[in-house]
Amino acid sequence: MTNPPAKMQFHVVSRRESAHLSHSTCKNAQIDLDTDLAGNPDAFNPAELLLAALSACMIKGIERVVPILHFQLRGVVVHVHGVRQDVPPRMESIRYEIVVDTDETDRRLDLLHHNVKQYGTVFNTVAPGTELCGVLLRKKETP
Repeated sequence: MTNPPAKMQFHVVSRRESAHLSHSTCKNAQIDLDTDLAGNPDAFNPAELLLAALSACMIKGIERVVPILHFQLRGVVVHVHGVRQDVPPRMESIRYEIVVDTDETDRRLDLLHHNVKQYGTVFNTVAPGTELCGVLLRKKETP
């Protein structure tokens, strides 16, 4: 009998630097956090970090399946918009638009979107507790 594969694990350390700013570190990377009650325009607040994590998950999912599907693309842009509910505080809804610069067929775009939704770790963590919906579109040609 074989042992199941080890589960992926993640570790992030966040540190308060002042009443205006904190930092999170992971591997060799660092990101500024807006932990100021008045807001800090030079850093991501927690809700924005959640939306950034969701968009990064979508792009990473696309990168993962592009070689498997032999999908040809020139670029990807993800727009994410969240609406916060006050009581209890939570993300009430998240809408997204994934814009793919490609010549692939509409059917292949649908397949790519299906893979993003089915295999995204952050996507599948957020989806059960939030109204999460969106579209994957082809980039429009610019004249």
